[in-house]
Amino acid sequence: MAPSPTGLLHIGGVRTFLFNYLFARQHGGQNRLRIENTDTGREVAAAVEQIQESLRWIGIEWDGAITFQLERMDDCRRVAEQLVAEGKAYEDEGAIRFRMPNEGVTAWDDAVRGRVEVANETIEDLVLVRSDGRPTYNFASPLEDVWDGITHVIRGEDHISNTPKQIRIIEAIGGAVPVYAHVPSIFGEDGKKLSKRHGATGVEEFRAAGYLAPALMNFLALLGWAPDGETTIMSRDELVERFDLARVSSSPARFDYAKLDWMNGVYLRALSPDEFAQALVDYLREQGYDWDEARVRAAAPLVQEKIATLGEFPGFAGFLFHDVEPVALDGGADVVAAARAALAELEPFEAASIEAALRAVLERLGLKPRQGFAPIRVAITGSKVSPGLFESIELLGRETTLRRLSASGG
Repeated sequence: MAPSPTGLLHIGGVRTFLFNYLFARQHGGQNRLRIENTDTGREVAAAVEQIQESLRWIGIEWDGAITFQLERMDDCRRVAEQLVAEGKAYEDEGAIRFRMPNEGVTAWDDAVRGRVEVANETIEDLVLVRSDGRPTYNFASPLEDVWDGITHVIRGEDHISNTPKQIRIIEAIGGAVPVYAHVPSIFGEDGKKLSKRHGATGVEEFRAAGYLAPALMNFLALLGWAPDGETTIMSRDELVERFDLARVSSSPARFDYAKLDWMNGVYLRALSPDEFAQALVDYLREQGYDWDEARVRAAAPLVQEKIATLGEFPGFAGFLFHDVEPVALDGGADVVAAARAALAELEPFEAASIEAALRAVLERLGLKPRQGFAPIRVAITGSKVSPGLFESIELLGRETTLRRLSASGG
């Protein structure tokens, strides 16, 4: 993978590197991370660390040291001058250009797209080294492929136009041309390339929204690839075992945020209660919430079956940790007042006895559960939707519960 350090790592680039990672691990090979920094004028130093952190978090490892293309600038210059000496390149206004053939085609057997042929007359003489001495991407990249012993290059389809140029350069220096696999682009629901207008597009954004790394990896692996058309939930080891370039589609992949939410929910519910509570504690701490850890852990069982992302917890259960705005009730004042009276002296103040007391209130007032519990829920949680009402009241405690019922007219 050769991301450009000019900004945050796009989720599409992560998906492509994931394919490299799965393929390399399956075949006992190595996958390399190479920073494409030949365009130094646009380099963002922080982006280099962000690229690494994004990959580490999602669980994609790379082998060996990270390389930076400009570190091999002198080597590139030396090869360019050798090509000039051999008549395969020439100088042009201080730059060095590669001499492309004018006839015939440059072809390769793409591991995803099959046979690809490009007429040589359509390919311009490529700049190898700029006048300031910096190599271009299309020169440095294939040279590094040769020097690093790269056997397979799995990259986005937007690189197809670069491939014939890079093949010609590799052949000119007597290197072994790798197998190329150009994977499909990722589109949004509207059929256009995935961008900010569709929602989150960076790993950091998905992390901040409360997605689990294994769920996101699983989801990304299925963008353009499927093992059998049926299986969806797979661990990293299963992905490594089953990944097959032959089953990667050449058609654009569609980023379905609803499917990602569903898949993340499956992963959340698969956690043990302790694992889920720990994930919730870690997430809230990472996002800057200073909520009481014991109460977070106590609330965890109430939400594990109900939320699709950890990021939904603050909106769903935040009433347990901060005050709520009093809500004016429409016709529910009587039941709220009766609920307050029933809970004021209740012992023990636990979910089971709270439920019994409130059901008795509803029975006395002749109210059905949906009629009676709704205003109580709104008064206590500030919302019509919340975790289990009786368990929530127990966690809030008597004092807070009574105060909120009073504030709503109870």
